[in-house]
Amino acid sequence: MRQLHWATRTGLIVLVLLVSGVVGYVVTRPSPVVHHVPAPVAPHSDGLSDTQDGFRFHPLTVPQARGTDLPIAFQIIGPSGRPETSFPENQTKQLHFFVVRDDMQSYQHVHPELRGDTWHTTASVPDGGAYRMYVEFVGRDPSHPIVLGSAFIIPGDTTFVPLPEPAAVSAVDGFVVTRPDGVAKPPVGKPSTIRLRITDASGAPVTSPEEHLGAYGHLTGFNAILHSVTHLHPSQRVGTALPDGELTFQAAFAERGEHRLFLEFRVGGVVRTAAFTVFVT
Repeated sequence: MRQLHWATRTGLIVLVLLVSGVVGYVVTRPSPVVHHVPAPVAPHSDGLSDTQDGFRFHPLTVPQARGTDLPIAFQIIGPSGRPETSFPENQTKQLHFFVVRDDMQSYQHVHPELRGDTWHTTASVPDGGAYRMYVEFVGRDPSHPIVLGSAFIIPGDTTFVPLPEPAAVSAVDGFVVTRPDGVAKPPVGKPSTIRLRITDASGAPVTSPEEHLGAYGHLTGFNAILHSVTHLHPSQRVGTALPDGELTFQAAFAERGEHRLFLEFRVGGVVRTAAFTVFVT
């Protein structure tokens, strides 16, 4: 009986230790350090909130009606409670700013300028409806920038455009961007590769696009329902030719469903944007 009683007590003590100590250790231990190997892309949604890691997106001037080059002003309130006025460069810019309509038919990517303690930029609002703006910058973790989001509404009649079905080809300004994998469906929660091949009006591959934001291409994905942002990281380094005009991007989607991907690339000094709908399973 004493042995049984002792065993029972021992089992309870072990159980308590497991719950209070070991489980906490598993949850809170830091990731192992990997030297000379890029960190894997982890599933992560951004832009669903106006606060993250002690930073807060504080809009001051927001478009109230449709128009072109409408002023936008905002502050980034830091953990100290004061406006932040300096961030490490991320793809050659301190801040990246996006404005997207909820049906994904309007996409803009601009770079605000600092005046005093307030960031300023402009955006065009071609139609009424619900819009969301995102600001991206490097916070505490340089390997994963912070993205904060805030919505605004433009009143008046709105022409809603259904989200295009997934397709393997997107044409823009005489160029054609093709997914060599067709309408392949990336898996949710796992690293995957998005391949995009750029050809010109003659059908010749664009093997040497010009640098844009420190890379050959900039690709951003938005969940069509949640409007969260997914980062996609280019594999090719500037200065190396693109075999057959193909760019590859590393991605890890955190949600299932339709995502709208916007590829920006520069040729002849002009930045073009090709859009794709991708279904994540």
